[in-house]
Amino acid sequence: MRKKLHILALKLAAVGAAWLIFLLPSGSSAATMSITPAAGTFVVGSTFNISIYLNTEKQSVNTIGAALSFPADRLQLVSPSTGSSIISLWTTLPNVDNQNGKVVLQGGIPGGINLSNGLIMTLTFRVKSVGPALLRFSDASRVLLNDGHGTDALNQTSNAIYNLILPPPAGPIVVSESHPDQSRWYQSPTVVLRWHSDDLAGGYSYVINGEPIDFPDDISEGARRSVTYQSLKDGIHYFHIKALKEIIWGGATHFAVKIDSTAPASFPIEIAPRARATYRLPIFNFATTDALSGIDHYELKLITLKLNSPGKKSPADFAQPLFIEAASPYIPGELALGSYDVIVRAYDQAQNYKEVKKRLEIVTPFLSVADQAGLQIGGALTVPWVVILPIILLAILILGFLAWRVRRWHHQATISQTQKKLPPNIESELALLQKYRQKYGLLVALLAFLPLLWLLTSPASASEVNVPPPIVSTVSENITNEQIFYAGGRVAIPLSSVILYLQNLSTGETISDIIKSDKSGEWFYSHPKFLHAGNYLLWAQGKVGEELSPPSPQIKLKINTSGLQLGSSNISFELIYLVLFIISCLIILFLLGYIVIHWYFGQKRHQLILAEILEAEESVRRGFAVLRRDIESEIEALNKIKLSKELSQAEQDREKHLLSDLDDIEKKIGKEIWDIEMAEEK
Repeated sequence: MRKKLHILALKLAAVGAAWLIFLLPSGSSAATMSITPAAGTFVVGSTFNISIYLNTEKQSVNTIGAALSFPADRLQLVSPSTGSSIISLWTTLPNVDNQNGKVVLQGGIPGGINLSNGLIMTLTFRVKSVGPALLRFSDASRVLLNDGHGTDALNQTSNAIYNLILPPPAGPIVVSESHPDQSRWYQSPTVVLRWHSDDLAGGYSYVINGEPIDFPDDISEGARRSVTYQSLKDGIHYFHIKALKEIIWGGATHFAVKIDSTAPASFPIEIAPRARATYRLPIFNFATTDALSGIDHYELKLITLKLNSPGKKSPADFAQPLFIEAASPYIPGELALGSYDVIVRAYDQAQNYKEVKKRLEIVTPFLSVADQAGLQIGGALTVPWVVILPIILLAILILGFLAWRVRRWHHQATISQTQKKLPPNIESELALLQKYRQKYGLLVALLAFLPLLWLLTSPASASEVNVPPPIVSTVSENITNEQIFYAGGRVAIPLSSVILYLQNLSTGETISDIIKSDKSGEWFYSHPKFLHAGNYLLWAQGKVGEELSPPSPQIKLKINTSGLQLGSSNISFELIYLVLFIISCLIILFLLGYIVIHWYFGQKRHQLILAEILEAEESVRRGFAVLRRDIESEIEALNKIKLSKELSQAEQDREKHLLSDLDDIEKKIGKEIWDIEMAEEK
């Protein structure tokens, strides 16, 4: 019975779970916004409508926000229409920005709405110029559920792309040898145009300007069937032509020419975590813009300059890869210890490119904080060695002088305490006291041997041809005699040869090699061996068959010495600088410790001497006080004699000497104590 009840309970639980799953809304349901039509071809000067639709996917929504972007150079939003919109309450009226190509709208549906194909808005665009036009929803678009929590239900957006063209030819058929595709951008500012008419025309009128739709005047330019425009400015140009048949001008043909001869903007390569680090999986970040045609793609090349791995290096270890198409961020994979040049090219739609380069060094942790330029602080600030080393040397000199002074002070204090040697001025004071004692027959108890201390003393002072020359656009910079030399560039004639010359200015030796350019005219060369340190001249010549081009402009190069050569070993300057820095820091620490130790023990001697000075002071006071009392007693005796009789000349002279000596002794008592206090302060 219990078993049957248990089985029945399980069945009821399973049925309840199934009903619960059925009744709950599906987690995969999500709203979708789309553009209709999603594609199409439209003529310059015409207008067309697009509609934005919403599918709530069986959910109730009450708030809709749409943000749409479009190419402002090719489309102009004429008017948005909200007459048949499912939005009944507009919180933000459609905001149109034709300058930046944006339209934003936001509204609500009180009580919510659930539908599969609801019209949000209709937009009317006018075609301004030729080319593809992408209409896309931005990330700011939202569709909120009517659940009281404002849950965003927008999971998918469908964008649209349109092909914008010029009107079909109504006059002569126009072609271009230099710029054949009207939707593409080209580098050359020289445009060659040809045309043909089925009927024999008596003349043609044509003009080139920036207006997509324009009509030439009724003045014939002659019967020729081609024209060449040179040095046209960057931008989109439109060629308009019509033919004169008998005495009637025919319809016009419009032809678009896109010129972009300017490379993209310069940009930096950011290497994470740092351009000099121990991390072997660096990340390269790069991005730039192009004012006219826009960025098409990026290409990257990682050139190995030096490998620090043990073992003999062969030329195969430095084999240089080709440029590869890459996107930012780019991770090249795990790299070996060594130095590399990272070269990134940003291409625009006309295939102009901007090339930038940055040095990457993968080092051991010991060398991660120092390079040949200086000492890295915090990974961002590099303090040059020419600043660090003089400061350290000055600190060592100052601390060395202080250490010498403190040790001398300590040594003199030790001698003064152990040998009980008195300074000359104290000995003269004691001699004077002994003189007074002998003169007056007084026995003065004095404290023997008073040492003094001197801490400081005065410091010591201390022409037109058939084969144009190659263009050398890439050259290795700031390399050493342990890094691979490379160069690269372009030639005007693809698949031709480039003769590269490299002359050592010290020895006069000239190295030459022949490099084959690729189908796009690119060429690249890396030297199979390390070059000797010194100054070099680099130039190149193009070669097609047996014909040579004039030499290219000469480029001066300098190959630096990477370090000190000791036999077959080479010690890098960065290692030398780091070792010198560490040794200097150890010397500074030693001097600081030396100063502290001698200062500590000197202070102990100082306390002992201070106690002796206090005792000496008291003894001197007592000695001179006794002497003063005896002199005063003798003067008093002479005064008594004066009361009874007149003093003799000898007694008068003695009285004068006694008074004079008494005055001197009173001064000496004060001066003696002052000398002791001054000696203690020194």
